[in-house]
Amino acid sequence: MPLYVYSITAAAHPCRLDGLTGVGAEPAPVRVVTAGRLRAVVSDIEEEIRPKRRDLSAHQAVQERLMADGPVLPLQFGYTAPDDQAVVRVLEERADAYLEALERLRGCAEYHVRASRDQDALLREILRDSDRARSLNDRIRGGDADPRLPLGEIVAGEVQRRQESLSDELARALVPLAQEHRAHAPADGDVLNLSLLVRDDDKDDLLRAQARLAEQAEGVEFRFSGPLPPYSFV
Repeated sequence: MPLYVYSITAAAHPCRLDGLTGVGAEPAPVRVVTAGRLRAVVSDIEEEIRPKRRDLSAHQAVQERLMADGPVLPLQFGYTAPDDQAVVRVLEERADAYLEALERLRGCAEYHVRASRDQDALLREILRDSDRARSLNDRIRGGDADPRLPLGEIVAGEVQRRQESLSDELARALVPLAQEHRAHAPADGDVLNLSLLVRDDDKDDLLRAQARLAEQAEGVEFRFSGPLPPYSFV
């Protein structure tokens, strides 16, 4: 029977799965498939799994339950296997790599930081700091259309430079507190999209650093999330 695969753990992990049901229209109990020193956490499925809210929540609930008891390699939503034997083969073939990754993630969780900047405030800052941009803007306000292109080029260049500078500054403040980090391409107006793998012992230091940044970085909106399953570091 096809399986939905949630995570990989060490065989010694307690895998307290009582009461958890899996993804799908008729959710099956979550169970384990063991191969040597590893386990895969799975549930039986009878249809193609799509990212519906209920299924996303079920997937995340399994990760959070497992994280409470030890390191886990969380798989992204949607990973399936044809049967138990196929799962066993993968666990056996990649045992060394999986065990190494589990040890690397021991005592850690992922934290995610996004930051965005108010674009109107940024434009006002550019006009305040750049004599040429301010002069071109004054001409446009006076009815002269010719400066629109050069002003747009100046503003676009300054926006990119300042956004990159801000991103670097924020990352420098946070990355030293992490064991590993992954910088993702910013989207939706963000200047920073950063995943941090942080040891549990360093969590309070990270939270204090985040609070300082939120207080000191004028005009910057932060969105912090965590602790999360370490999806970015598997």
